[in-house]
Amino acid sequence: MRRTVPTQRTSDGPPPEPGRRRPARGMRRRSSLVLLACAVFFTALSPLMRWYAFPRLAKIPPGQYQDMVLEARPATLLNYGTMKAERVPKVTIVQTLKGDVAASDRIEKSAGRDIVVWDALSYVAGPDGKMVSAIPERYLFDAHSQEPVHATGEMVDGDPVRREGIEFKWPFLTERRDYTYFDAQTRTSAPIHYKGTRTFRGLEVYYFEQTIPWTKVALPKKMPVKGITPQSVAKMGTTRWYSTKRMFWVEPVTGAPVNGQEIHQEELRGGDLLPGGGKVTAFAGHVKMRADYVDSTVALVTSQRTLVLLLTRYLPWGFLLLGAALLALSLYLEARGRRPAPAAVRPPAPAATAGDGAAGGP
Repeated sequence: MRRTVPTQRTSDGPPPEPGRRRPARGMRRRSSLVLLACAVFFTALSPLMRWYAFPRLAKIPPGQYQDMVLEARPATLLNYGTMKAERVPKVTIVQTLKGDVAASDRIEKSAGRDIVVWDALSYVAGPDGKMVSAIPERYLFDAHSQEPVHATGEMVDGDPVRREGIEFKWPFLTERRDYTYFDAQTRTSAPIHYKGTRTFRGLEVYYFEQTIPWTKVALPKKMPVKGITPQSVAKMGTTRWYSTKRMFWVEPVTGAPVNGQEIHQEELRGGDLLPGGGKVTAFAGHVKMRADYVDSTVALVTSQRTLVLLLTRYLPWGFLLLGAALLALSLYLEARGRRPAPAAVRPPAPAATAGDGAAGGP
């Protein structure tokens, strides 16, 4: 009988063929290209967010309204009945800023940029609540840089002015340097000096000081006594003089003062209005922001600070790190795709074996 050699079965299916790993390699190649494109996009977006988007998105809204209460405790105030200076328990100064949206829109059409128009009022009241002075202002400035804008209507107490420098607010991302600050009493601008970095209510702030020496200034249009006008006082030869030391604690990211103080002095000098033609203190005191307004200002500035940091720090750095991570992942996938594919393992040739039994014939 013939011998039969059975075939050894090594697998249930056909042996793997060379090149079967190519689809996975092509998928990695496409994924690496997509990741590379995303890495370039986010890396390019990082400087654009900081240097292009932020200067255009960060601005003062034209319709903003805010008020501030400051007090001098105690203070010296002129009694116009006796023309003598008296010590009083307090003098209150209420400052309001109100945006004029209609005026902003009108000026923007001719200026070709975002303009904010603030109508400001500084109202000084004595301990009895009666008016001491009320000085209105119209302040026009660039909504993004806070630089003054010169247009019809710019004034202090009805007098046309031409501001140079800042007033009320510093620019976004305030720097450690001196700035030019406009003084409404003298209608002039002078340097306000950076004096160092401090901590105020948990915030890092820049401290600024400005000293205005004794200067002859205009009398307020509104006088506290009926029948007395700036013109009548001027006819008597009496003049008004003013000096102050101005202090601001400015949060540098938003450019907003979180605290402000003044050591303020005013005098009337000479003329027939004063006995003996000498001088008398009209108002003197250390003016400070009231504590509750300091608290509300710090809370408001803290929330606005987060929005500015989002555009200047968090998003730009986040996009840059994300771009670097995507680039690294893209290079990793590309490197894996370029590795040579392992040789296909072929099954061994079947070995010949003897049958279970042999049949033979005689």
